[in-house]
Amino acid sequence: DAVIWRGPMVSQLIQQFIKNVAWGALDVLVVDLPPGTGDSQLTLTQTIPLTGAVIVSTPQAIALADAVKGANMFREVKVPVMGLIENMSYFECPHCAHRTNIFSTEGAKQKSLEIDVEYLGALPLEESTRTAGDEGVPIVVREPLGHQAGVFIKMADSLWAKLEKRAGVDRSAFFKNNSKGNNLKTSKTTQGSDEGGFEV
Repeated sequence: DAVIWRGPMVSQLIQQFIKNVAWGALDVLVVDLPPGTGDSQLTLTQTIPLTGAVIVSTPQAIALADAVKGANMFREVKVPVMGLIENMSYFECPHCAHRTNIFSTEGAKQKSLEIDVEYLGALPLEESTRTAGDEGVPIVVREPLGHQAGVFIKMADSLWAKLEKRAGVDRSAFFKNNSKGNNLKTSKTTQGSDEGGFEV
């Protein structure tokens, strides 16, 4: 059945999700948000301190327009925008290796320059990633040496380096502290589509 919620109900759910869940000791909390600048995004920024936001967008102009609005909103509420990712950047035929730019390409790369946000990279439209997602197995686990996994890992390394810098610790110090039961409290939000959002 369809779940139809007004803004206040969405806001209440997000607050319960953040405050009433026994998260335990987390390295990072990532919250994937829908495109837009509505109640979900605003409630999250008002509920917990966010380390930053990552914007995810497909490369066509109409999607990038939403991505820019999301970036501007996070900046307005003093949440640093940590980068822009282009999703479904292109499709490469697995048989002949011909590349097709179904949704255009490099739109996010160009837009990142216009809005002064770091470009974190491009993810191609690829069947194995979809299959892995349907099976509940991340592509970096299913095919750790594959191209798509390499792109994800490179993006994650870049974001982790930013988190380390903002938290004032290095990676070795973090894991040393975490082994003693301490918890590095960080939060990050991404916005995109295919566009979406996440929070650490």
